[in-house]
Amino acid sequence: MAPTLTTTPTAEAQAATAEIHAPAFRTPPHNVEAEKALLGAIFVNNRAYERVSEFLRPEHFVLGQHASVFEACAKLIERGQIADPVTLKGFFEQNESLSDIGGPAYLAELASSAVGTINAGEYGRIIYDLHLKRQLIALGEDVVNQAYGGEVDSTATDQIEYAEQCLYDLATEGDYEGGFQPFKASVLNAINMAEAAHRREGALAGVTTGLTDLDRMLGGLHPSDLIILAGRPGMGKTALATNIAFNAAYSHNSTNGK
Repeated sequence: MAPTLTTTPTAEAQAATAEIHAPAFRTPPHNVEAEKALLGAIFVNNRAYERVSEFLRPEHFVLGQHASVFEACAKLIERGQIADPVTLKGFFEQNESLSDIGGPAYLAELASSAVGTINAGEYGRIIYDLHLKRQLIALGEDVVNQAYGGEVDSTATDQIEYAEQCLYDLATEGDYEGGFQPFKASVLNAINMAEAAHRREGALAGVTTGLTDLDRMLGGLHPSDLIILAGRPGMGKTALATNIAFNAAYSHNSTNGK
C-alpha cells in the first residue's frame, strides 16, 4: 500500500487563505456632497429648509458638523430669523462651538456648495434614504449578534418578533410620503367623504364591514386605517377577517364601486 503524503501549509499560504476569507471593509452608505449641497441651498434661500423640514432631522446626517449646522439652521428659521454663514457664525460663537463645525471657513465652503432650492427636496431624500440604509445595516448586525448570543431566555421566535418590530419602526420612521396639504384640499376631501356617506346605504364614510355595531364605531373601513385583529389561537380571527373581506367586496360589487 502506497504511503500517504501529507503537507503542512506554509505561513504565507495560511495568511493568503485568511485574507481571501476575511470580510472586506465596507464604508457605510453616505453622501457628504449631498449634505453640503443641501446646507448650502438653505444658506442661499431659507425656503429650501421648508422642502425637507417635515422628514429630515439632524441625526440623519453622517457628519456631526453637518448635523450641528442643520440643527442651528432649524432653530434660527423657526424663530423667524435668517440662517446664513453670518448669523450661524454668531450662533456658534455664543455656544463656543464654532471650531467644532470647522469655523467660518467651513461655513463659507458650505455656502459655495449650494444647489438650487428646487433640488433641495431631492437632496434631502437622498440623505434620509442613506440614513435608513445605515440603520438597516446596524439592525442586521444586531439581529445576527443576538442569534449568535444563545441566551436561554431568548427564543428564536422572540428574536424574530424583535427584528420585525425594529424593521417596522425603521420603515415608519420619519415617513414623508404624506405631509401637509392645503386647507382647501382638506375641506374638499371632507365634503366628498360626507357626500359619499350620504349616498351610501347605511350612511358610512368608509367601506362597510357587514357588521352593524363595528360599522357604527368605525364609520366603515378607510384607506388610512390599520386595524389589528388580536386574540388567542382558535378564537376565529381568520373567519372574522374573511367575513369582513367578503362583505366589503360584496358591497363594492353591488354598488358598482361607489
